[in-house]
Amino acid sequence: MHDEPIDPFNGDPADPAAGLHDPRDDDELDPLTDVERQDVLEDLADLEIYQALLAPIGVRGLVIECEDCREPHYFDWDLLRGNLRHLLDSGRPRVHEPAYDPDPDHYVTWDYARGYADGVHDTLTEGTDEDDASAG
Repeated sequence: MHDEPIDPFNGDPADPAAGLHDPRDDDELDPLTDVERQDVLEDLADLEIYQALLAPIGVRGLVIECEDCREPHYFDWDLLRGNLRHLLDSGRPRVHEPAYDPDPDHYVTWDYARGYADGVHDTLTEGTDEDDASAG
């Protein structure tokens, strides 16, 4: 099973993009620092939690404000997960394009997802703190 879309032209000698040169290939590739790598691993772990909590209520993924084009980019859960894993493997983000006509009502920001997860956590542990205090 793949976590990212499969290239339909992979290995095809008639690949229409085979002759195109990616200028990023000329750039020196600096590997992620240990801190950057840890941040991406934490994002992947958070993403699992956010999807488990938000997908059942109809949230399809996250919206991220693109630093390059200043446009919101909508990522479904699997695509974002694949992008983060690609970043871990290659040390660089994928080339991206905005989603075609996404419904913004089905996407939330990282901050919203984090706040939602924190709220669920606090609700689930609310009684536990009081029980621990009264038991001591």
